[in-house]
Amino acid sequence: MLHRSRLWGASLPFVALGLPLPTLAQTATSAQDANAGQTPVEQGGADIVVTGSYARSLAAATETKRQAAFGVDSINSTDIGKFPTQNVAEALQLVTGVAITRPRGEGLYVSVRGLGPQFQSTLLNGRTVAINDLIENGGANGRQFRFEMLPAEFVSQIDVVKTPTPDMTEGALGGNIDVHTFRPLEVGTKTTLNLRGTYTTMTDRVTPNVTGIASWKSADGTFGLLAGAQYWGKKVRNDRWYNTSWNLNKFTSAAAGGLPAGLYTPTRTRPTVETENRKRVSGLVSAQWQPSPELLTTLDVLATRLDVAYDEFGLDIYPDDPGTSIVPGSAKIEGDTVVGATINKVRFMGTREYSLNRHDLVTVGLKQDWNPDGWTVSGNVNWSYAHSFHPSYAEGTVRSRIQFNAPLTYDTSGGYKVIPTFTTPVDVTNPANYVLYPFNIAPKNSKDEDFYSRLDAGHSMDGFLSKIAAGGEYHWRKRDYARRDFTVDPGKVLLNSFAPNGYEQTPFDDFLDTVSGNGPRTWIVPITGVFYDKLFTDAIANAPLTAGDMRASYLVTEKTASAYVRADYAVGSVITGNIGVRYVHTDQVASGTLTLGTVPTAASFPKTFSNWLPSFNLRAALTPTLVGRLAASRVLTRPNVTQSSPQISVSTDAPTASGGNPDLAPFLATQFDGSLEWYFSRRGSLTGALFYKAMDDYITAQNVNIDIPGRGTVLLSTQVNGGDAKVYGVEAAYNQVFTFLPKPLDGLGIQASYTHTSVQSNYTAGARPIKDELIGLSKNSFNLVGFYDYGPVSARLSYVWRDKYLSGNGSTTQAPTYQDAFGSLDGNLSFRVTDRTMVSLEAINIAGAKQYSYSDLPLRYGEINFWGRTILFGVRTEF
Repeated sequence: MLHRSRLWGASLPFVALGLPLPTLAQTATSAQDANAGQTPVEQGGADIVVTGSYARSLAAATETKRQAAFGVDSINSTDIGKFPTQNVAEALQLVTGVAITRPRGEGLYVSVRGLGPQFQSTLLNGRTVAINDLIENGGANGRQFRFEMLPAEFVSQIDVVKTPTPDMTEGALGGNIDVHTFRPLEVGTKTTLNLRGTYTTMTDRVTPNVTGIASWKSADGTFGLLAGAQYWGKKVRNDRWYNTSWNLNKFTSAAAGGLPAGLYTPTRTRPTVETENRKRVSGLVSAQWQPSPELLTTLDVLATRLDVAYDEFGLDIYPDDPGTSIVPGSAKIEGDTVVGATINKVRFMGTREYSLNRHDLVTVGLKQDWNPDGWTVSGNVNWSYAHSFHPSYAEGTVRSRIQFNAPLTYDTSGGYKVIPTFTTPVDVTNPANYVLYPFNIAPKNSKDEDFYSRLDAGHSMDGFLSKIAAGGEYHWRKRDYARRDFTVDPGKVLLNSFAPNGYEQTPFDDFLDTVSGNGPRTWIVPITGVFYDKLFTDAIANAPLTAGDMRASYLVTEKTASAYVRADYAVGSVITGNIGVRYVHTDQVASGTLTLGTVPTAASFPKTFSNWLPSFNLRAALTPTLVGRLAASRVLTRPNVTQSSPQISVSTDAPTASGGNPDLAPFLATQFDGSLEWYFSRRGSLTGALFYKAMDDYITAQNVNIDIPGRGTVLLSTQVNGGDAKVYGVEAAYNQVFTFLPKPLDGLGIQASYTHTSVQSNYTAGARPIKDELIGLSKNSFNLVGFYDYGPVSARLSYVWRDKYLSGNGSTTQAPTYQDAFGSLDGNLSFRVTDRTMVSLEAINIAGAKQYSYSDLPLRYGEINFWGRTILFGVRTEF
């Protein structure tokens, strides 16, 4: 199918290219508030012929970048209900400067220019959105948006803004990520149905996925209604060899073996199989009414429920338990690492962990645009609610455990990419060797409510100042987090006498079978239902809250009022840009329970901070094909909610405490950006950028004096502001469709980008200095995509790679941890069997890559993760 359009002069009329219209604003308006998009064509008065779905998507994203009044990279849907990848986060990894984390093989969190997920601000249709927590094992953070909550099929475009303007909602040191869903006046009258199956090689199971989207637009073009629904399922298995860290000076005492000081030995180690049964049901409704060209009312509603049934089969091995000792003469030492030894009295623990993790997200937004001659006025209001919880106690992280003690002989000299030798004279597959260990249930309930409203007004003018805009925003957010821990100690009861039918051997005979090594490959684990029925009685379930339960729960509210002024300027037709300032005032109250010795005490900590955030953007059309940009801005990111929550334990007999720090102020940074963009052909560009971020309030682990109600001043072991860090680097991107080749080779194309990021930093983790490293920052990353779009055939092969990065700071006595470099090879093939029907095949992690980590040195093994390959196949039709 051919799509033709013409762009007259410098104007940008709406043009249909078989795509939803891009939603990034023209240069005079904010990216957040724009519904009038750009056209994926070029200037110059020539006819443009765009063929192929991925080529059209790339063309739209390229033109969005070219025309924007600020630094932005975008990715577009190739058609309604047909995003380029199965997952929004995995689509974003194709954007220059973006890297993702993929626990158990699926994209979840996004980093931009080396800064981790908490440093990004994620918006939905230009509005803030509530955030679901990782409750599986209590990993609450409060700022990291889970992209799995957004069906990719509902998304029309994603913009990653790297040089903000003053009208953009603050919160990002990395990037403002704005996700746009489909709207009916952009799509028109069309219905799509997408039926797919998802097959994962590790489970050998196929699960169904069904997506339907229907859009209707009235004959006069004044009213539209769009509705979408999706059921998505996936079965996951991840084989994992896991180590928490390496200890310093664990066995220096005579009783422990008398090793010399300065040596590292392994901590808790777990071979484990993690399984998930994932089910997501989502709905989307959008309505638009445009009775005149000046008035537009838009309603957006999105609701998602994601259920993740998690079942884990593990064998915990504790070479660092109190009372363990190294057998004299058994230690094998390389440098400062004990790579092999025999350790007495090691605890071996068969574990079964089950939880049903439910995540609900509802967001409702209403926007009114009024654009009389020379004016742009808009009002926006949005409410969203994220709820992450376990539906019942029986599904609230149920840990059933059995154990024995025995000597352990280990040898890790093979490095971190093989399973180390772990042997013991006691049979780990014999249930007669095990006794019961305390049974635990940890239900969590995380509620995040977000209310957002704003008013914007702008007036266009002739002359140097092309537009003046001003506006205000009010944002209210509440995070209510509760956790309980029920623990039942049945005593040292033999497993066989307690539950003769309550255990099983791990039901997998191929644990990490492609990884060499001599560690346990199968073992005995409890059966969750039997342990739950026998140990979790009504009396335990109805027990009052403990001091630990109360301390683990907290409530944090934020009220943010902000205002901005923005001036757009133009020097002829060559230089355009904007300058302005944003003022933000935040009132925060962190409430929780302190433990004063053994006495729980309720406490609240108010905190107020105000910030001025100026910004400047300049765009220069140096030639008809060459665009240069300069930008500078002051930006902030608020601390993770858990860092600010008063989860504080105070010592009984000393003026000391540990926990969160409600006195934390935001991360602040001054950033500069310069870029050069060459659009050398109708469907080709070469771009490069330099960036620099100076963070002057970096949050670091440290001790600080804090006033505790009823106790006075104590020394709190926590996190504080005060570290300094500078992040700087370079980006380069290239994309082109090879239209100069003879048919049918002119459908070939390439997309590539590379990012190098460096850091200067100086902070501490306990007494351990951390120099020139930040959590989650990879020095190098790249993506390479080759594609072919011609006639009925569309094919794409991509390779995305990121360098190693620091994943854990460690502490005074524990080594830091690193994620090793990782790359994923993915592919897609589709064939249009009729004008309206297409069949497709997609594969993820084709090469079967494994993810590795280590503790500071390759000699110190960390993790091995293997989740296999994912294959999706299906049919999509329009009518």
